[in-house]
Amino acid sequence: MVLSSQLVAVLAGVGLALGLSAAPTAVGTEERPGPSLSAGSAGSAGSARSGWAWPLTPTPPAIVRPFDPPLRRWESGHRGVDLLGSVGGEVRAPASGQVVFASQLAGRGVVVVRHEGGLRSTFEPVAASLGLGAAVTKGQAIGRVTDGPSHCAPRTCLHWGVLRGREYLDPLAFVERAPVVLLPLR
Repeated sequence: MVLSSQLVAVLAGVGLALGLSAAPTAVGTEERPGPSLSAGSAGSAGSARSGWAWPLTPTPPAIVRPFDPPLRRWESGHRGVDLLGSVGGEVRAPASGQVVFASQLAGRGVVVVRHEGGLRSTFEPVAASLGLGAAVTKGQAIGRVTDGPSHCAPRTCLHWGVLRGREYLDPLAFVERAPVVLLPLR
């Protein structure tokens, strides 16, 4: 039985309202994959039950701009989330891993942490507090938000991306979020 993408989206919304997780959305396919109603696990695609932590405090931080992947890899889109931050705010590793990049890129400080399962987290603009190759644990400080060039101006935000290979995933699918509560209509 083939379900339309609209029906899959409705079913996913119902699943999220019931506390089920949606699979992360990947960039780089002709069509956006439909959400999954499976619970997922830390070792799989990543889900709200994967146990990742928010990279900024307070938790959860305000989301300035959500993940908005392009339909095709070469098109424009937003390949991560922008979290409201403050200059000097501590950036923490969302999961254990290893720093595989910590330098300037296109005028912004960028930190990349490699995690289990072939996943990488990217953060910018960040002044790294750890060097290349440093092992990190979940929640450990990896740097501080800087006031470098940002598409959030005049606000300060942290751009957080998650990749598996060359595919960008929705970082919000990896962190615990408050459950959706349905209120009765009056």
